[in-house]
Amino acid sequence: MPYEFYEKDLIQFLINTSQSQIDELIEDIHPADILDAIHAYEGDKKLLLQKLPEWVIAAIIDYAEDEEKYEILSIFPEKRQKDIVEEMSSDELVDLLGSIPKEQADDIIVKLDLEEAEEVRELLTYKPDTAGGIMATEFICVQDTMSVGETLKYLQKEAPDAETAYYIYVLGEHDDLKGVVSLRDIVVSNFDVKIGDIMNENVISIPVDMDQEEVGHIFEKYSFLTMPVVNERDEMLGIVTVDDIMAVLSDEHTEDMYRLAGLQEGEKVTGSIGESVKSRLPWLFVNLITAILAAATVSLFEDTISKVVALATFMPIVAGMGGNAGTQTLTLIVRGIALGELTFENAKKVLFKEFGVGISNGFAIGLAVATLGYLWERKPIFGLVIGLAMFLNLIAATTAGFLVPVTLRRFKIDPALASAVFVTTVTDVLGFFFFLGLATLFISYLL
Repeated sequence: MPYEFYEKDLIQFLINTSQSQIDELIEDIHPADILDAIHAYEGDKKLLLQKLPEWVIAAIIDYAEDEEKYEILSIFPEKRQKDIVEEMSSDELVDLLGSIPKEQADDIIVKLDLEEAEEVRELLTYKPDTAGGIMATEFICVQDTMSVGETLKYLQKEAPDAETAYYIYVLGEHDDLKGVVSLRDIVVSNFDVKIGDIMNENVISIPVDMDQEEVGHIFEKYSFLTMPVVNERDEMLGIVTVDDIMAVLSDEHTEDMYRLAGLQEGEKVTGSIGESVKSRLPWLFVNLITAILAAATVSLFEDTISKVVALATFMPIVAGMGGNAGTQTLTLIVRGIALGELTFENAKKVLFKEFGVGISNGFAIGLAVATLGYLWERKPIFGLVIGLAMFLNLIAATTAGFLVPVTLRRFKIDPALASAVFVTTVTDVLGFFFFLGLATLFISYLL
């Protein structure tokens, strides 16, 4: 049964407990809990880590943020670093190497044996946000001519070093992927049954250059624990596991959320003032430009506003409601693009649906604000002007909320990065234009 410690108790356990006791109990303590204790401890981190076995330290490094992976490894002397690195799986090692400068990465690679070093260098050639960049090369493969009994003996030897043993992949003579067999099917079959007779030939595989976000969608669709990665010749190169995909999806969702708010995904709550200013200030300048465009639109109707001062009171309502409606559609569409729900085939249907939503919401909100405008000014035309402006702006908002991210996506620009700025610009500028333009058109009835 796993031990549960409060951070302060775990800190004291790691510092004060004997080496023999730690060796006996460490398997029952999760590496993520140890990492939390390291974060909470204000003293020398080496005091917490020095008694831990190499495999635990390797796991802690895997759970750590990119910027602290090498920091933890560098606590130890060269000989210990080599032992720790050897305990890391290929994908964990690539994550570490990808988070540090090339000179430091080369220093770590030379600590590996020749075969593993060559394997890691090959993995580093793949883009980090592709299937090749997140795959592990420690997988179990067998030949279809092997019997279940032979396979079980093989598993006893190879499984401890594999990333996972849930699925066993069947490869041909040239490492081409021929099928997959689950551990369950092997266990329930007779020893003399051939693997080729119980394997599933309909294997869903992932191209090595597929974007990691698309890989995540495949995992979500099929609920697999592991999926094979292949090249253009259908040769199996590695596997992607569900825990890696969970981390990818979390990072992608965080990235989209930050970008919709005009933040860089690297900004942390505990970051410095300088880092936060660097992250936020550029987008505030972009928003300033869009605000100037809205102000320029208002300036075209200064004469109308000076004659009917009540227009200034209702202007923020029109623009604000348009912004809210646009954000609703934008969030839905960006998420649909990210999850692969919005496709070329259904885009037209979705556009018409959002247009219909804009008409329906515009009519309801427009009627409400028209009533408010009439009661406020006691002039039916004033209510008509603001109600009609609201109706038109909500239609424009939902339409922009769809078209802007789809257009950006078409031009290979991340919709989450710039959509909010453009949609807000549309709703502000058109909102003011509709409202003040209609007021100018009916000015004689408003005086």
